[in-house]
Amino acid sequence: MFRHPPLPLVILLLSFPQIVETIYSPALPMIASAYRASPQQAAQTLSLWFVAFAFGVVAWGRLCDIAGRRPALLGGLALYALGSVWAMMAGDFGQLLTARLISAFGAAVGSIVTQTALRDSYRGTDLARVFSLLGMALAISPAIGMFAGQEIAKLAGHQGVFAALGLLAIALLGLSLVFWPETRPAGARAARLLLTLNDMLRDRDIWLNAALIAIFNLTIFAYYQMGPFLFEALKTRWFEFGESGLVLAAASLAGALANSALLRRGWSAGHLVRLGVALLAAGAGIVFIWSSSPVFMAGMAVIATAYALAIPNILAGALRNYTDRPGTAGAVLSLLYYNLLGLGLVAAGFGQRLDLVLVACAMCAALLMVIGPMIRR
Repeated sequence: MFRHPPLPLVILLLSFPQIVETIYSPALPMIASAYRASPQQAAQTLSLWFVAFAFGVVAWGRLCDIAGRRPALLGGLALYALGSVWAMMAGDFGQLLTARLISAFGAAVGSIVTQTALRDSYRGTDLARVFSLLGMALAISPAIGMFAGQEIAKLAGHQGVFAALGLLAIALLGLSLVFWPETRPAGARAARLLLTLNDMLRDRDIWLNAALIAIFNLTIFAYYQMGPFLFEALKTRWFEFGESGLVLAAASLAGALANSALLRRGWSAGHLVRLGVALLAAGAGIVFIWSSSPVFMAGMAVIATAYALAIPNILAGALRNYTDRPGTAGAVLSLLYYNLLGLGLVAAGFGQRLDLVLVACAMCAALLMVIGPMIRR
């Protein structure tokens, strides 16, 4: 047995929830047609994913501290596989919706268990460096999912997408059975959920971190929510929405590499988060000025770079005061920022103005960086 979980498997497990969220999107029109559902009903299978995912994060995070990291991981992946297979065989829309909820609940294990195991295995600067590597996966995984889903749906329809999700679940379960170690510290006791929840709700640092995580995620997911309509209005033939994922992936890679290099040169996590906020403001300004031109993608590339710089450093230090209960504390933190993200996406959906959403995110992030030191006093 080895103490540290293998990083390639960590990257797969941490990024797969976002991949399966977005790989499904291109198949929504096919699903609506196959199950005779309205577009609004078909979209529910995607929107309700986040609800079940948030509850799954709490459940698996709690189980991490009670039973251990490895049992929680294997249980969640098995449940995700069950939901994926059921979705492939669903005979009506109600069964499909139920299968998707089960899948989302199980998939949440990939986020919370991997982060908990990393916090078991690394500390301080080492943890920040590992999260900087994972920041690339967190940023580019939606683009990978979107592109893969589009191609699979073209070749094999929505059933092909479900089959791909099932195969992914089985592969991850098999790899985890063989390679994932138990990282829970010897003698660790499960923290009381309500006590941890109460402590964290009263912790101003937790709220600051949750808000920053939600803001940076909102900038990316708002683009995936509204980007297709922007490209439709632009009517560009040489550059389309599906190809924009490659631009964001390249920018994220640049941000992750810069993050690692700056950490090696002695930059603190706080300075890197501030740099990420500054780049977010610059990218939002570009999108705002050139929102009716393909040039706005340059702004989105800057924002993707900002995401890759800021998110790993926020995550690495978010639970520094809760190292005695990382699973439960990680679950509560995730529950907070997923709910904030959900509220942000609802508001963004009503406005349908990506440029204004990004400007608002930049302003809120800058404000949090200014008032953060004051409220910690």
